[in-house]
Amino acid sequence: MLRDRFDGVHSSDCPNAIAAFEDAVFAVAAHRPLGNSLNDAIDADPELVAAHVLMGFGGIMLARSETIQQASKPLEAARASTRVKGSISAGESAMLEALELAETGKMRDAVERLERHLDHHPADFLSAKIAHSLRFMLGDREGMVKLSGELASRMPEDSAGYGFLLGCHAFGLEETGSYDQAEEIGKRAVKIQPSDSWGLHAVSHVFEMNGRVEEGREWLTAARPVWSKCNNFSFHMAWHLALFHLENNDHDAVLKLYDEEIRPVQTDDFRDMSNAVSMLWRLEQDGVDVGDRWEAVAEIAHTRRTDTTYVFASLHYLLALIAVGDLKSADELIAAMRARKDGQCDQSRVTRYIGVRVAEALLRTPGQCERSEICLAEMAKRLPAIGGSHAQRDVFIRSLMAVALRNQDYPSVRAIDDLRCEIRHQDRFHRIIHDRLEKGPSQHSSIRGNLHPGHETLVRLF
Repeated sequence: MLRDRFDGVHSSDCPNAIAAFEDAVFAVAAHRPLGNSLNDAIDADPELVAAHVLMGFGGIMLARSETIQQASKPLEAARASTRVKGSISAGESAMLEALELAETGKMRDAVERLERHLDHHPADFLSAKIAHSLRFMLGDREGMVKLSGELASRMPEDSAGYGFLLGCHAFGLEETGSYDQAEEIGKRAVKIQPSDSWGLHAVSHVFEMNGRVEEGREWLTAARPVWSKCNNFSFHMAWHLALFHLENNDHDAVLKLYDEEIRPVQTDDFRDMSNAVSMLWRLEQDGVDVGDRWEAVAEIAHTRRTDTTYVFASLHYLLALIAVGDLKSADELIAAMRARKDGQCDQSRVTRYIGVRVAEALLRTPGQCERSEICLAEMAKRLPAIGGSHAQRDVFIRSLMAVALRNQDYPSVRAIDDLRCEIRHQDRFHRIIHDRLEKGPSQHSSIRGNLHPGHETLVRLF
């Protein structure tokens, strides 16, 4: 057996395969393109179990119906490799079993399998990174920070993955509200491992939550040489930079970033779509004319209207459909979510716990739909279950407040605003809401802008 520099143990005797696999793990850690590294590893050793498993998890993380199905091919290749080898390492076994669980929608069980392995092998960075990513998708903030905190105390500081692990820990700390500690550890992560874009990202979250707009803008601008080397994660980092410009009302800078760095290509990766949709939605709420930019993302959302693989993604698709007035497709998407909620996988549970309710609230117009059995403020409280970050979910928090204002449900507006202010500094959006509440109902629709023909969207309610 051979050990790679990230402390993964492989039932292989091929150094070239391990070297190529190390390149792949570094790319995953740094959010950089994999290039040919995984294929090179498999070419050198066709039975390299971890390479097949990592390829399978790539399909799981993309969270589209076809990529989940495609994960079955590398999963079967990994199984076949174990049959050929007869005996595999503890780490390979854990990752293989975790992939088997994730492929059937049991992501939480998959994480727990990886963490049982990490209890005994805390320096196995790839298992830790996959577990962290799955908990992020599950919206398990406490689980993220607990995992990374325990591993950081046990992983040797000279391990190749240590700096990257600190970046994971910084993000978990930020998501659980420990902003000072998150900033300190995030900056330490980047100092130890300058390629750690996730650590850079965690610190940018801290600046946003604390309302430190200029520091955040300067931090991301200075770090551009690092995050510009990323895969599509660079689009997300540009999205964070645009948020700081948006808070400064610099809409020209935001639109430039949108066209050149947030949405330079029209991909259907849900992460790229969430960047685009949420930024356009915020611009619309500011009364900015975004031109025909909605059309391209809405076209993709239309093709994804029955793909309910991941609730976080589906809700962003819904916003795009609402924005262009495609209510037929929006209704189809919600119908698909309703059908999904009776299943037993993790995302089915999220769908019935919060997904369908938020979707129905977003689409509801006065006089339509009966009231949900839970109030809008309770929906806002449950939103972390959909996954993503505070910054990403804010578009839904703001939209639920829009629904409440439109319904003149002022207790819900105040309750959601209070919840939002527990998470973040009182920003410009909070001040607008507070001003509208102080001036009374006549002011609630004073910043409407030009709505899409034929449909009164939620977008410019304020």
